[in-house]
Amino acid sequence: MKIVLPVAGNGLRLRPYTENVPKCLLPVAGKTILDWIVDDSLSLKPSETIFITGYKAEVVDTFLTTRPAWGKTRTVIQSDPQGLGEAISLALPFVGDDEPLLIILGDTLFEADLSILHNVDENILYTYKVGDPRRFGVAVTDGTGRIMRLVEKPQQFVSDEAIVGIYYIKDTKALKQCLKFLMDNNIRTNNEFQLTDALQMMLERGCRFRTAPVQKWLDCGLAETLLDTNAHVLKRVDNSASVNLPGVKVIAPCYIGKDVKIENSTIGPNVSVGDGCVIENSTISNAVLWDAVKVSGQTLDNVIMHE
Repeated sequence: MKIVLPVAGNGLRLRPYTENVPKCLLPVAGKTILDWIVDDSLSLKPSETIFITGYKAEVVDTFLTTRPAWGKTRTVIQSDPQGLGEAISLALPFVGDDEPLLIILGDTLFEADLSILHNVDENILYTYKVGDPRRFGVAVTDGTGRIMRLVEKPQQFVSDEAIVGIYYIKDTKALKQCLKFLMDNNIRTNNEFQLTDALQMMLERGCRFRTAPVQKWLDCGLAETLLDTNAHVLKRVDNSASVNLPGVKVIAPCYIGKDVKIENSTIGPNVSVGDGCVIENSTISNAVLWDAVKVSGQTLDNVIMHE
């Protein structure tokens, strides 16, 4: 199996935090978004992980050199972005026709059972039930989980199972053929080559798709949703009990990084403190502090702070 992670986006909605780093490398609960995604997928033992880069591609390249535990990796640049379908097509020359492919979008976190992919013989789209499916691409099923068709942002109700950006493709050759057909014939939706259009074409050509559930779908696309995601993920890595300093109160859940200095302050709840931060005479809650941030004499709530 190979894994493809599209991480080419410029993260405009997260400026100024993405002025120097791509969105996938923003910190959440002590790790980058990309760390959380890749670490959760390593149990699948991929033969290679391919990153589709674009904005700040050189930053991703440098970052990957610090992650030898991820095994074989490759970056492919999407220099002229024309949609997710086009992004995926750039990785396909490095994937064999009979080699399964797992695509995970690099801008959201999730809680889902990927272990089922060890023993499936069809294509799998992970979905999450949403209250307002009009904002999403959805999978229409036969009631047993088998997908009958895919609909992009339906204005009339057809399904509440939103496609969340985790796609397991068993029929890799068919995906290659369908994406090539779209691009050769310049078939676009909203002026872009859409992966969903290729998947729908695969369905129409007889490829079998089923849904698998996502227990939690965590958005990282806006500052406020990034803070919400940080608060949720902190429950997995809370180390607030390890902080025992005079004059310092830490309210769980929190993650305190390495070589952090805290004096006369209250930290938490829902605070992620990066390595090397210095905090004194301050109260901080619901916040993400990047590495090496210095805070003195402040009361902070619902903030992201970078150096």
